[in-house]
Amino acid sequence: MISTDTATLSLRPDRNLAMELVRATEAAAIRATPFIGRGDKNAADGAAVDAMRAFLGTVNFDGLVVIGEGEKDAAPMLYNGEHVGNGRGPACDIAVDPIDGTSLTAAGRQDALSVIAASDRGSMFDPSAVFYMNKLVCGPEGEGVVDISRPIGDNIRALAKAKGKEIEAMRIAVLDRPRHAQLIEEIRAAGAGTRLLLDGDVAGGINAARYDSRIDMCVGIGGTPEGIITACAVKALGGVIQGVLSPKDDQERDKAIAAGHDLDRVLHAGDLVKGDNTYFVATGVTHGELVDGVQRNGHLIRTESIVLRSKSGTIRRVVGDHLVEKWL
Repeated sequence: MISTDTATLSLRPDRNLAMELVRATEAAAIRATPFIGRGDKNAADGAAVDAMRAFLGTVNFDGLVVIGEGEKDAAPMLYNGEHVGNGRGPACDIAVDPIDGTSLTAAGRQDALSVIAASDRGSMFDPSAVFYMNKLVCGPEGEGVVDISRPIGDNIRALAKAKGKEIEAMRIAVLDRPRHAQLIEEIRAAGAGTRLLLDGDVAGGINAARYDSRIDMCVGIGGTPEGIITACAVKALGGVIQGVLSPKDDQERDKAIAAGHDLDRVLHAGDLVKGDNTYFVATGVTHGELVDGVQRNGHLIRTESIVLRSKSGTIRRVVGDHLVEKWL
């Protein structure tokens, strides 16, 4: 007879799930490859969505898409609220981004990823009320040191001291957007350098949390869904993520307040995704600092992925060689 505790645990995502999910991100990255540098981000995204959805359908779990391609009417597959998987395994919340960096892919630039994050059912923050969030991400040295409510210069100086680095050696990642003009100016005025991101702030946030990265902090306003996905990775890396919801207009502000959100509240990793059983899986579409992009070498296609799990605190890199003939 199986105990209640054992039965409950068997219905939670286990270590095998991550290795199943990486098959889906590999497939999405491979299918997007023909569109790299072709200038058509929608075609690249469509190919990645089709491939990811097909592979997720074979996974032994009941995945509920909390963060996907949008509402059902606008997204025929991987829409918010869709159930994926074969339904015969653990119940999970999942966040999918078949290509984080569609513009990067279309332009042939670095740092495009195919991403899936997963956690126990009911554990992910609902991002539907407010699309944007002001975020700060860094490594574990920032725990109890940085505070998103303080000026960026203060945070740079505090983190530099905690890391034992000169301020001039600090590199701060931020999306290159008009809304960040003042922020970029303040970072440089503090004496730090910037790493301006054209797109893909998930990769920027994860690189900021990694111990061996050249990026020390990632800051600025980006998507709330990307913040939740990043939080799944940060929990495995032991880093810090802080966020404050940032409504884009009065209508969205009213919607957030009506939904019960405190727009002054600082959200931490545990608020964005509850519990200690989170997964983050990413496969490179184009080359980047986090992982290499898809490469074709003769009859083989090579992919590189990163697999993070918070419960075990493991960081795995998975290199796969795939026969080209199987993808024709």
